Amino acid sequence: MDFHALYHANFKLLDDAVTDWSTLVKHLADLKKDAEDDLHKAALKADWAGVNAQVSREFVGKTAGEFGDAHTQATTIHNILSDTRNELKTFHQQLTDAVSRGQKKNLTVVDAGDGKFTVMGNTRPDWSSDPSGKTGATDQKDVDDLRDEIQGILSKASESDNTAKTVLMALVDQTTMGFSDASYKDRDAAADAVKEADELAKLAKKNPDDLSVEDFDRLNAGLKKYANDPLFSERFATGLGPQKTLEFWTGISDPNRGNYELGHKRLDQFDDLQRNLGLTLAHATQSDSTDMAEWKRKMIDIGDKPLYGDRGGPMGFQVMSNLMRTGDYDDQFLKDYGTKLMATERKMTGNGEHGNPIWQRTGMSSWLNRIGDDSGNDPLTGYLKGLSNSPDAATDFLNQQYISKDDPDDPFERDTDGNGKKGKVSLSNFQYLFEERDWPKEADLHGDDIVTGQNNLALALEAATTGHPAGEMPTLDTPPHNAGQAKLVEDLFHSVSEDPKRLTGHSYMSDSMGQIAAEYMPDIHRELHAGSSSEKALFPVAGTAAALNERDITRFLYAVGQNPEGYAAVNLGQTSYTTQLMQYHFEHPSAYTGDPAFSEADNLKQGTEQIARKAGEIEGIIGAGRAYQAELEGGAKDADYNAAIESAGSWGGTAVGIGIGMATEPMTGPGGAIIGDVAGATADEIIGKITEGAMRDSSGEIIYRNGESFEDTSDSTYKVVELAARKAGENSGHRYPLIEASVATAAEDGFNTAGTKVHKYLDGEGIPRQLDTED
Repeated sequence: MDFHALYHANFKLLDDAVTDWSTLVKHLADLKKDAEDDLHKAALKADWAGVNAQVSREFVGKTAGEFGDAHTQATTIHNILSDTRNELKTFHQQLTDAVSRGQKKNLTVVDAGDGKFTVMGNTRPDWSSDPSGKTGATDQKDVDDLRDEIQGILSKASESDNTAKTVLMALVDQTTMGFSDASYKDRDAAADAVKEADELAKLAKKNPDDLSVEDFDRLNAGLKKYANDPLFSERFATGLGPQKTLEFWTGISDPNRGNYELGHKRLDQFDDLQRNLGLTLAHATQSDSTDMAEWKRKMIDIGDKPLYGDRGGPMGFQVMSNLMRTGDYDDQFLKDYGTKLMATERKMTGNGEHGNPIWQRTGMSSWLNRIGDDSGNDPLTGYLKGLSNSPDAATDFLNQQYISKDDPDDPFERDTDGNGKKGKVSLSNFQYLFEERDWPKEADLHGDDIVTGQNNLALALEAATTGHPAGEMPTLDTPPHNAGQAKLVEDLFHSVSEDPKRLTGHSYMSDSMGQIAAEYMPDIHRELHAGSSSEKALFPVAGTAAALNERDITRFLYAVGQNPEGYAAVNLGQTSYTTQLMQYHFEHPSAYTGDPAFSEADNLKQGTEQIARKAGEIEGIIGAGRAYQAELEGGAKDADYNAAIESAGSWGGTAVGIGIGMATEPMTGPGGAIIGDVAGATADEIIGKITEGAMRDSSGEIIYRNGESFEDTSDSTYKVVELAARKAGENSGHRYPLIEASVATAAEDGFNTAGTKVHKYLDGEGIPRQLDTED
């Protein structure tokens, strides 16, 4: 800090800046409230259609969010400026007081230019007559003390000024467009984050063999504390750099190269460090700073290269992908990373013609993953887990072309037109990974196959098709399904329909497949509905509807129904959707046809019967799959099915729960489905009782059984739709006993239709005690 600048400081401009930012914060708080309460909530309730349903609604949501980020950033900047201004004023006063005290001791502080100063003692004639001879020494101490005091004040003022500059520039660098959501209560909090990042990055740059247990503990604790801090994460990542990041994690995790002391004393905490490091890097990639852009470019560039150059080691992709298992990485980084990763996959597998021995676990391979059982040698395993947290990137990646049929080195041939002749085919990344890839083999200590990679593929598919992270439920902010998501669902249903063993042979994927089906209930109902007249009003879909067909739906749901978790997801998803859709039509009895030649009750009866018929059909298909599996295993899995349904009770049936009228035009909710609290509460009630294992009506009669027999499933379906119609009538203030009675008959028709379709599309499988024996 310049002596002259601090001593003669005029704080008016800084005071004005603090005042202006304070005013801006207040205005942005109002705009934030208006954007959320008026703009965003109005957009969610609006009757969007066509492109507006998926583009405008999402744009409005993001725009409203920008007002929130703007308010957050302005508040942080105001806090930093105010804190720094107050400190500088304090240092200014301390400096003024020090100079004044010096003058009382006949000491003068002289501005020496270039920010420097000199302390000088004033000369008096009577000093030379002092007989003690001590005056000179005492005066020099006063000079030195004042000099040191002033230098200390200037040093602290410099630190205050410089740290404020550093954190303010770091905040601004976070985004090239828009605003950062970084929030700090004062300058010191932001400065501490930056300082800790610098110190931990320096520590992580050490040779991993030289890291002590204390070093490990400090790194682990610091990364855990600051993993979600924007300034810390960007500063740490760029300070460490891509190469050192990979060397750091490999050096700790890999027993072939690792630190013996850490492996002996901290092995049980390696998973925590992996999570914390991954979360930190994920947050860092959200920054738009120039240094971070270079970090991302370099990380992708070294992905296909041995970590230690001529000395070998794992490839960059193998290490980095394991750090992607936690956190939400920047979408564009994930896309660019995935493009290069799949190019490497093609190169090392002959475009997928054979396996990849480099990514196959062997006795001398590196051990790069500490979260779960797999070794982490296959980089697609960790990368796909990363995609499961980033839906937009997952949709883009899985729809990308893996290889074109026009490529002379395309190894994939299929009979696509049924003429018995095979020809080359183009494959997407989804098709290659789901249908063709030779996944590297691994086994656990018990000799059982480790299938983490394929399971992570299912999670990535869940995120890519639903628009929200895998394992989560849609919310009011979940946008309608877009064209990319719908296309992927079409490809998925067709792939399983073409060869059901792609799913039944990997049943651990079925929980995600069931979740996908639950969130595409409107699309499934519409495609199963005979004819097209008024189906959009009966089963409305906002955004892009998946163009499915009866054969693919039947075979897909039948395969999903053979797994307890998959069955539970579809069962509860269908129940929730049917319950809430009935409620909507009871409240809007003319929504289906509104034919003036018939009464309102007649129009409602026709609509609810169509809903019940499709409910019965879907339950019949998955029930057939469950029955088929039960007969194959002698009913041994029945308890698993019941347990899966009971454990799914936490999903609920609220307006933002699974399987609601996703993406419907006249309703509110995820994807545009507008469903009221009453309908959500009714679905909650019905699903809650289903998951208890036995639902009873007011007389105490059991109306839902999680039992072994196919008859239990059909009978329960009829009674559930009957109850849904009765509840809808009660909630809307007008019960129709005839409709309540007729929906059960309609559901029975649907159930019988399911049996016909199962026979038609699956060669008679799925009817109890009439099953063909598997080869």
